[in-house]
Amino acid sequence: MTEKTQRNETEEAPDDLSPGMAQSAPGHVQTPGEAPAPGEPGAAPDPAAIEEDAPSSIPPEELERLREDLVAALKTVFDPEIPCDIYELGLIYKIDVDDDRNIEVDMTLTAPGCPVAGDMPGWVENAVSSVPGVGQVKVNLTFDPPWDMSRMSDEARLALNMF
Repeated sequence: MTEKTQRNETEEAPDDLSPGMAQSAPGHVQTPGEAPAPGEPGAAPDPAAIEEDAPSSIPPEELERLREDLVAALKTVFDPEIPCDIYELGLIYKIDVDDDRNIEVDMTLTAPGCPVAGDMPGWVENAVSSVPGVGQVKVNLTFDPPWDMSRMSDEARLALNMF
């Protein structure tokens, strides 16, 4: 049995709330003087301590060459029902390269019920693994956001006469 309790709105809140924690009444806007000092519980993090994107240990020109090689490898994978490669179809959502040259690919399919849904991630993994200098490869299949024809490149639209 669950026991319900009611809060008495007229009851005063105790003065000895959690020590060191700033307390605020509903609707109260905290002034700068009331904010906890840096390092205290509830204080905002130091903006300098938050790195946006750590620089890669891979030189930029090497990273660009690797990216081009990865795209070229992905362009060798075709949807068997559509005479166009998966890169130009817009099925590749993201390619991440870490400092150890491990690759993570987020991809989708033209439809969740695609007959090659079980095979295509393996094809992508094999294609990406064939690129010289690549470490481990992980392929993630996602349907968020769902694929639509607006993701196709102009090259794919031309190949499919969809202009």
